[in-house]
This record gives sequence, C-alpha cells and structure tokens, in this order.
Amino acid sequence: MERVNRIWNHPLYQENFRLLLLMEADRKFCCHGLSHCLDVARLACLLEWEAGRRPDKELIYGAALLHDLGRAGEYQGGASHEEGSLILAKQILPDCGYSEEEQKEILKLIGSHRGVREREGLAASFFRADKESRCCFACPAEPECHWAEEKKNKSILL
Repeated sequence: MERVNRIWNHPLYQENFRLLLLMEADRKFCCHGLSHCLDVARLACLLEWEAGRRPDKELIYGAALLHDLGRAGEYQGGASHEEGSLILAKQILPDCGYSEEEQKEILKLIGSHRGVREREGLAASFFRADKESRCCFACPAEPECHWAEEKKNKSILL
C-alpha cells in the first residue's frame, strides 16, 4: 500500500483533509473522515470479491481516500465535492506512483461516486460501497437527515 500512503502523506492531501475535518467538526450528519474513506475501500473490495473479480486494493484505497476530499471547497461555496475531488486528485496522483491508466481509473471512480448514472464493474462496486458504508440505523441524527428514505441504510448490509 505504498502508493496509498503516498496519497495520505501528500502535503496537498493533508492540507485539504485537515480543512475538511475542521469544517465538519460540528456536523451532526455523516462525516467524511478517514473512517468513511477506509469503510468505502473495504466494502468496495468485498463487493469486487463477491462479483468474482480480484480487487486492485491500491487503486480502490487511493480512490477512496480522494473521493470526498473536495468537500471542504464545496462547503466554502466552490464546485461540487466530486468536481473538487477530481481537481485535487489530478494534482496529487502524479506524485504517488500510479500509472496514467490507473490515474484515469481512479478519476473515473471519483467522478462517478454520486448522481444517477449507469455504472458497471468496479465503478458500481465503489458507488455502492460509498452509500452502504453509512449506518443510518444507528445514527442519532437520522430523523433529521436529508437523504431520501430509500437511500438510508436501515439495517446492517453485506
């Protein structure tokens, strides 16, 4: 996981991650810290195994660390968090040892982790992992949550 650790230790990543944590410090709804990122990665790997595919852990964990990094910018009135995350990922990934093809795949995962669109393969697993990583059934803020009821995880999944 050397390349994943390069992302984690990248100065631009750390600057934006710390800002995100500060901006979500008083947030009562789902937060987007390290636990969420690692949950997304682990679930995506499990979903890939269940689909009969061997997951590329460095690619999945890299995408998971980066997929919500742009939220601080969104909170400050900037672009949507997936657009902000893509901008940051394009600056961070070349320094972390991923090939151009791997960078494209990571950017694809980041760019398709929200919204309504058709997804296949790893993109479908990553999207599902991002949504199913939430434990709405145990969240004290769930009654006030803006997520549609059909999106909320009302039981332990997987």
